[in-house]
Amino acid sequence: MPAEMKGRIAALLVGTLLATSVATAAPKIPRLKSGKPDFSGIWETTSAAEYDLEPHSGRADAPPSAGVIDGKYIPYLPAALEQKKKNFAARATEDPRLKCWTLGTPRGIYYREPFQIFQRDRDLTLLFQFGHSVRTIHTNGTLHPEVTDNEFYLGDSRGHWEGDTLVVDVTDFNTETWLDRAGNFHSPKLHVVERWRFLDENTIEYRATLEDPEVFSRPWTLSVQLHRHREKDFQLIENYCFTLGYDEFYPVPQQGTTE
Repeated sequence: MPAEMKGRIAALLVGTLLATSVATAAPKIPRLKSGKPDFSGIWETTSAAEYDLEPHSGRADAPPSAGVIDGKYIPYLPAALEQKKKNFAARATEDPRLKCWTLGTPRGIYYREPFQIFQRDRDLTLLFQFGHSVRTIHTNGTLHPEVTDNEFYLGDSRGHWEGDTLVVDVTDFNTETWLDRAGNFHSPKLHVVERWRFLDENTIEYRATLEDPEVFSRPWTLSVQLHRHREKDFQLIENYCFTLGYDEFYPVPQQGTTE
């Protein structure tokens, strides 16, 4: 066999092996009938982002963590950093979470309670266990309102697809939410760009880039992984925070009592 022919056959075999390898390595992920990735399911992070996005040692109110921010620390403007320090000092009483308020975006995604996604071609509906808040991500090509005086806890979310990655632009926030329990915060000028993509069929990589000219000196990005709940009969349950007041006045009878 001529050397040139042998070379062509060898190149063909190598190409076939590479193509097979790539196909094998590509994760098998759930998809809608349209072919878009289907994020439907109940998800939760195992990260410590909710306690403090930045690196921190163990505290009485937080486990230690290396943080989830690219570059480690949030680039605060000087005056905003002073406000963050005040928030941190008062976190035991001033965290909006303690008032049972909606957690906001992106905090609701990495809060240490499950949330559920219902997806169809035109939108995704996110239902959070904490406070039973509901967030809609529109994927039907509609844009943010050009003029609005609305300020939302969860922002206004408009998504589009870049390959298998869902990219979500979020604007129109209020000031009633924090980013974590450590007092990291934002203004109504907050702008969030989320990127959702499957790492495998039961794991989502969630990345969010935040910019806020009133609070941060430049945009910055956080990243966490979300894991699918697959336990038998797993479901969202009413958060205890919203029954606490009733329980104090109407205690549940203990086993073996008639009260």
